[in-house]
Amino acid sequence: MNMIARALWSCMTIAGLILAAVLPASGEEVRLRVNTFPGPQNLALFVAQDKGLLAKRGLSVEIGFTPSSQAQREGLVKGAFEIAQAGVDNAVALVDVAKQPVVIVAGGSNGMNQLIVRPEVKSYDDIRGKTVVVDAPNTAYAFLLYKMLAVKGVARGEYAVLPAGGCTQRLNAMREDNARVAAMMNPPCNLLAAKDGYRSLGRATDVVGAYQADGIWVMRPWASSNGETLVKYLQAAIEGYRWGADPANRREAAAIVGKHLKLDDEIAAKSVEAALGSNGGLAKDAQFDTEGFKNTLRLRAEFEGGDANPTPDKYLDLSYYQRALSSLK
Repeated sequence: MNMIARALWSCMTIAGLILAAVLPASGEEVRLRVNTFPGPQNLALFVAQDKGLLAKRGLSVEIGFTPSSQAQREGLVKGAFEIAQAGVDNAVALVDVAKQPVVIVAGGSNGMNQLIVRPEVKSYDDIRGKTVVVDAPNTAYAFLLYKMLAVKGVARGEYAVLPAGGCTQRLNAMREDNARVAAMMNPPCNLLAAKDGYRSLGRATDVVGAYQADGIWVMRPWASSNGETLVKYLQAAIEGYRWGADPANRREAAAIVGKHLKLDDEIAAKSVEAALGSNGGLAKDAQFDTEGFKNTLRLRAEFEGGDANPTPDKYLDLSYYQRALSSLK
């Protein structure tokens, strides 16, 4: 081999080593575990999974449903999964109370919550002296419930509080005891309750105003070490929302949600309508509602104590989301 050939061979070898260093091995997938509550707020995730939007980015995602917010908080901190998608108030609690390095990286929805009551409850006054059912007494949607009751003149000490876990567990708890008369519920849970004759006393956002309910949150060190993976995940979520929001895909979107949540066609369609309809609760492209988040923080301060005008920035790092969004425009 002459000198020119040797030089060319050396350059090709070096180039190959560089490419091997920066590109993943062929067929290599990054495994992610995502933990959430079952509901249409996860429509973008379900679509991203079923339409290959995650797979095309080399992500293999396992979706798990949590029985309660407490289990979800503990699971994230212990490394049982990498990504949580649920009420961002839980991320705030992990930062402020548990002193954990958790960060919110994207939005999700306003929660689509309604105050659901037993058939015999005709007004807010009928709740006085009875029991309300919550996920946990010091979490996001419990605060919504307390606030709705307070605005309507029912004070915090005028009813008992039963922690029961996620929405399905709350509905089942109400079915088991007639004294358990009210709970915050969102689709599909409130739709299933309506089939049993349960009634709605109104939407949470109509009483408390703008509200940042669920979002995407992770451990801050994990985000720092896996930034590109997180950006890819958010890209897939944004694309999943856009596909699901297209009216031409609405029927298939309902079928996808129904499959993941094990719902019949009617409940699945109504759940998707609650998420994407004219008053739908899903945020466009998983945008984060900063003003709604301030309201979320104020509710926590009102019922748990703390700064009534907190600074949201300590809980947020939206740079990964901005990178994901800008790459898709």
